[in-house]
Amino acid sequence: MIIWLNGPFGGGKTQTAYEVHRRLPGSVVCDPEHVGFGLHRMLPPALRGDFQDLPAWRQGVFEVLDLAARRHPGVVLVPMTVTEPAYFAQTVGRLREQGHDVRHFALLAERETVLRRLRERGLGRGLKRDSFAVGRLDGCLEALRAPEFAQHVTTDRLAVSEVAERVAASAGLELGANTDGAVRGRIRRALVGVRHIRFD
Repeated sequence: MIIWLNGPFGGGKTQTAYEVHRRLPGSVVCDPEHVGFGLHRMLPPALRGDFQDLPAWRQGVFEVLDLAARRHPGVVLVPMTVTEPAYFAQTVGRLREQGHDVRHFALLAERETVLRRLRERGLGRGLKRDSFAVGRLDGCLEALRAPEFAQHVTTDRLAVSEVAERVAASAGLELGANTDGAVRGRIRRALVGVRHIRFD
């Protein structure tokens, strides 16, 4: 099974993926952003735009996830924002056409909730570091509310652990017990956030 966690930038996709991974033995996180970062590094800065616009990104994501789902015995977790219907069809849709069981979830929240989360992950730098995410927020939220991006999960009043539990339950998966206390959970989420800070 592939669980694709969609949502706006700052919507909790990566945190949810790693929470499921922590509590679901045998699962693995495959982050399509790494394909995009690699393509960006190969291009001169003036040619770097949205890497999702590159056919090579969509093809690469499909091939890597197809391989992972065929050869890895556990659940494959994919945290990635995709709002363009054609790109969704070329990744999620194509994987389904190849016979993969892809469960797609759009993690949605009100605009102010997402902005607050972006501020919190800004490490004291406010929203400046996440200007790309802020600039695309409204478009992401509007696009992902469309029926083709179901299943929708509203996360405003849910902790990361609760979002993970809802996703897992909907996919028919049973997570291990959440043994984190409040402080340990905050530290764990902060470490996940730090590991995914981009410097390029």
